[in-house]
Amino acid sequence: MLFPSDTLRLSLDALAAHRLRSALTTLGLAMGVATLITVVTLIQGANMYVETKIANLGTDVFQVARTPFATTDFEVIVKSLKYKHINNDDYIAVREQCHACRMVGATASASTHAKIGTEEITDVNLIGQTQNMEDIDTRTVEGGRYFSPVEEQRNSRVCIIGTTLQDRLFGGGDPVGKTVRLASQEFTVIGYYEKFGSVLGQDADNYAVIPMSVFLQIQGARFSQTINVRVPGDEAAFDRAQDEVRQILRSRRHVAPAQDDDFFIGTKDAYIALWGQISGAFFAVFILVSAISALVGGIVIMNVMLVSVTERTKEIGVRRAVGAAANDILRQFLAESVLQCLAGGTVGISIGFICAELLRRFTSFPAAVKWQVALMGVFLSSAIGLFFGIYPARRAAMLDPVEALRSE
Repeated sequence: MLFPSDTLRLSLDALAAHRLRSALTTLGLAMGVATLITVVTLIQGANMYVETKIANLGTDVFQVARTPFATTDFEVIVKSLKYKHINNDDYIAVREQCHACRMVGATASASTHAKIGTEEITDVNLIGQTQNMEDIDTRTVEGGRYFSPVEEQRNSRVCIIGTTLQDRLFGGGDPVGKTVRLASQEFTVIGYYEKFGSVLGQDADNYAVIPMSVFLQIQGARFSQTINVRVPGDEAAFDRAQDEVRQILRSRRHVAPAQDDDFFIGTKDAYIALWGQISGAFFAVFILVSAISALVGGIVIMNVMLVSVTERTKEIGVRRAVGAAANDILRQFLAESVLQCLAGGTVGISIGFICAELLRRFTSFPAAVKWQVALMGVFLSSAIGLFFGIYPARRAAMLDPVEALRSE
């Protein structure tokens, strides 16, 4: 019986004798592992991205709107567009009648343009907020201040802007106290928000926040409001608040007991659950594609190993004749298969991580590079080497020594 070190040395010598074939075999498996690693890192990155940015809604906050927050059913969306708008009276009713609701605010948004002199930005998200949204919204005012209750009551033309407007209209300098034109009206900038970044390629800092009273004056009643409710520190009260809001709105909107709600309640968990469904479907498809690539790499290795057994029949016969056991032959060919797969796995892991890192740095698509993924790649490549190397190795070990020596 050979020592493991001898088996390893013989395997390395056999692979070195056919460098090109070994390299091409390794490269084939590396592509499959690289695809898998890239897909997994991108999916993990997207999941983290959604949790921290798309669902940047506090765990103690829920929202109520006319249209659904998280759904993949297009029919539900079309149906919801026929529902009545949620208006300012609905917001006031919830604020005054919901006993479990600690903080209640309202928001609405519309697309507009921002302009200073000849510099103009289109598709700016104009957001109207009630003053108490300062304590509900998760965005942070980095400089300046939020508008006061008095400014909202007096319909003051003041605004807080995102970093896109700050950079493009004010050259990245301090915009506080300066004037910007929004929706064809002059507004005084009183603050600016912390940079949020992009959300899956979409600029999330191209917005301006103004008092809700001013928003309603500009846009009228054409836009439905979103009610925001915060219930900090009490999960039972959080659920109770949702029930109270549901009853208040159903009563105001004259929804019959047997009818479904004509509004939607959204929480952070709802966003995460929806993304989990979407990413799960993508993940399954990508994993299937990656698995096919890895399978093809394994089949290539098995074919190459079978060719190697045929070419080395006489060598196997000589080794058996001088005392090598069948298990020694089996272990050597298995070692050759696993070594090629480990080399391919290592190369594939490196390529996958490099691709993911390049995507993260030079595109807006997120990626999360974790060491657990590398371990998964090593395990996968080792498993492929063992699985697809067993048959060629057994075939080599079962060769009859006499017949092997007769081969040319």
